[in-house]
Amino acid sequence: MKKLFTLIAITIIALPSFAQNKPLPTTTVRDINGKKIAFNKAFEPGKVTIVSFWATWCIPCKQEIKAIKGKLPEWQKQAPDVNYATVSIDDARASAQVKTYATTQGWTFPVLLDPNSDLKRSLSFSNVPFLIIIDKKGNIAYMHTGYEEGGENEVFEKALALSKE
Repeated sequence: MKKLFTLIAITIIALPSFAQNKPLPTTTVRDINGKKIAFNKAFEPGKVTIVSFWATWCIPCKQEIKAIKGKLPEWQKQAPDVNYATVSIDDARASAQVKTYATTQGWTFPVLLDPNSDLKRSLSFSNVPFLIIIDKKGNIAYMHTGYEEGGENEVFEKALALSKE
């Protein structure tokens, strides 16, 4: 019985990591200046894009973004067609803090806002940190929930493999 329970638990946890070729939702989000954009049009076509979903109150989210930001220049030397962006799931009241936080952290990558959790619902995730990798065709090639120190290296390996396709 314990083996069956363990197998079911592993399957449920691992299942989101195997989402292959799922098209991006057309859900409307905003950039940090308030401009509306369809999520599926927010990224440069023909490039692999890593997208971190986060919130101002989420410590592991901030750790993940800081780790990726620190390694991004090195990654882009190895794979110039790999981009990075973030999506805040903070509610409308906290959205004003997102722009300030991103500016003080020196973020130069796109920062999008999902204050009503519409995008979060269309991607069917419940917790942050949540990360997706978008392939060159604009499909979701990888999804992952949670962050552990060093996990960004695995993410880059997956992005690098996609950039070589």
